[in-house]
This record gives sequence, structure tokens and C-alpha cells, in this order.
Amino acid sequence: MEIPVVLTYNGTLIDNTDGNGSNLSANTPDPVDVHVGRRLRLRREILRLSQEQVANAIGVTFQQIQKYEQGRNRISSSRLFDISNVLGVPVTYLFQDLVATETTARERKAASVGGMAEAIIADFDAGEAIDRTETLELVRSFWRIPNPRARQELLGLVKLLVDK
Repeated sequence: MEIPVVLTYNGTLIDNTDGNGSNLSANTPDPVDVHVGRRLRLRREILRLSQEQVANAIGVTFQQIQKYEQGRNRISSSRLFDISNVLGVPVTYLFQDLVATETTARERKAASVGGMAEAIIADFDAGEAIDRTETLELVRSFWRIPNPRARQELLGLVKLLVDK
């Protein structure tokens, strides 16, 4: 018996079930793969790299990068390492803002054996804002500010505005 995975992204329910607890087809992307793909696309766009440039750097086709970005194909650990090196970020960057409150694999297995499986819930705090053009423009503009102190002061101002 498989445990249904229920996730939220910016308050929107995402799961891999049909609503009755039955798993959808194998063609349904895993929400974690979708999240990692979105983070890959975000960083690639921030660096203004094409899918083809990233693909060539890691030895795959640009179509494979498209599949990674859409969450249709899982990324192996060695490929995650290669991608993070090309993008100049640690591997953990690709999982950033993915907060899972799921049980350990052993607890999930024990729960499913006992017939008491509960949905696994995870929370994506980043929200849809990360996918917006304005966010990308803001980040690019921020890093074009030549003075590091000015960037820090701007960041402080933004944080102050958020708290009000």
C-alpha cells in the first residue's frame, strides 16, 4: 500500500492522488521534482543561461533540461551535483523553500503495514512570487547595484516595509 503524498504550494493543494487516495498515473510529476525543476529554471534565468548552454555544460540535450525544469524527469544525485556546479550554487539551493513535515521512511513503512497510513504534508513557502517576471527583474536589478553597502541598506528598507 502506497502512502498518498499531499503537498501545498502557496496555499494550493498539490497531491499525487485522484482524490480518493489512489495514486495517479506514472506520468504525474512528483511535487518535489517540480519544485527542484522550478528552482533550476529560476537560477538558470537569473544567470541568463539558455537551456542549451546548461545542457551542453552537463552533457545532456536541451530537451532533457526542459523535462527537468517541468519535473517530468527526476534528476539523479550526480546530475544534481553537475547542475549546481554549472549554476554556481550548492545542491541545497535546488531544495530551498521545500519544507516537508513528513515522517521518516521507516515510520511511513510501519504506518502502511499497520493500515494506518496518513497523508504526508509538505509546505512550499516560496509561493508563486518566485515564478513572476517582477521577481526576476528585482533580483537582477538588485545585483546590478555596484555598492555592497547600498544593497544592504536597500535590503534593510525592504525588510522594514514588510514588517509594517
